[in-house]
Amino acid sequence: MIKLRIFHVCIAVLAISICVRAADTPVITINKSDMIAIAIEPISGPDGALITRVLESDLEASGYFTFASPSSASLIAGGSSNGSELDGKVNDHSGRAAVAGTYNGDARAEAHAFANDIVQTLTGNRGIAGTKIAFCGTRSGSKEIYTADCDGSQVQQLTHDRTISVSPALSPDGQMLAYTGYKSGYADIYLINLSNGSRERIIKYPGTNSGAAFSPNGERIACTLSKDGNPELYVCSLNGSAHRLTHSAGIESSPTWAPNGDDIIYSYDDHGGPQLYRIGSSGGWGQEIATGYGYCTEPNWSPDGNKVAFNVREGGDFAIAVMDLHGGGSRVVADGERPCWGPDSRHIIYSNDGDLYLLDVQTGRKKEVVSGLDASEPTWAR
Repeated sequence: MIKLRIFHVCIAVLAISICVRAADTPVITINKSDMIAIAIEPISGPDGALITRVLESDLEASGYFTFASPSSASLIAGGSSNGSELDGKVNDHSGRAAVAGTYNGDARAEAHAFANDIVQTLTGNRGIAGTKIAFCGTRSGSKEIYTADCDGSQVQQLTHDRTISVSPALSPDGQMLAYTGYKSGYADIYLINLSNGSRERIIKYPGTNSGAAFSPNGERIACTLSKDGNPELYVCSLNGSAHRLTHSAGIESSPTWAPNGDDIIYSYDDHGGPQLYRIGSSGGWGQEIATGYGYCTEPNWSPDGNKVAFNVREGGDFAIAVMDLHGGGSRVVADGERPCWGPDSRHIIYSNDGDLYLLDVQTGRKKEVVSGLDASEPTWAR
């Protein structure tokens, strides 16, 4: 059983020194327990109502906060918006600043940035607000690639190929997206620059080219190619040159990189039931990972390097399991498919019955974020 103990017990008092504009910046002492009680006062200004709603949703989704009245909360968040920037602040009851900053962009971007500052400052952990996801959807009648914020807002259809587009993978910085498309009539890997919309078919060997996964630095892609006959695992540069990693009689698929780029976990099926294996990203021999399950696919390595999420099948249904890579065992956390870790290594996006869900692995709380698109195969920028 994995024991995630970020806030399961009271932690020692943490003194946080926050830089704000005033020269005599106070030192705020915050007693951390299971959850931080915070009140959100309505943001003033033309975009205030929207910013307030988004901020509250972001802090709730983070899993670190509980909402209380200003009289009983430990901290009070508020601020003002003039339509082009947000001045946000979090004070304690004495009026001392715990968080303060000015944020630019549209109203949602301002709220997301403020929320992430609050999470980072008060918990020491990275926030996920405003981070990007991509997924497959069939709303147009064909399987196409879509993007959205991780809270399900800002949904946009990215491809319009009117054919099969699958296996999207966002680069770590969220600036590029690779996917497997059949636009040419064959399964090839395409790369889209999300800032300008340009697209290039980068991996187009004879046979099947599928399942791209970006390296942590965004400069390489691991994928499955059948150009030499059997589907094998390769590491490719973004110009398409390929280095073969595996040499087996089975089928390798669904590679996922270690955060340091040194290793890759993948699913291997030699017709005895797919299992998870680990191999060096420069080559070597794959070593089986003892998960405790007889059917394991779609692994995804957490950004902190400590966990892998993957699909298992029990009784004919798919479920999502999480394994502690340092000996903590495995456990099923939800029904569904294709888990993908968020940047905080606490949340997972996954699909179930055509909808996408956000799961807090620590608390078990889940929230539907995308519906009505027959969505599948989510990926998350880190």
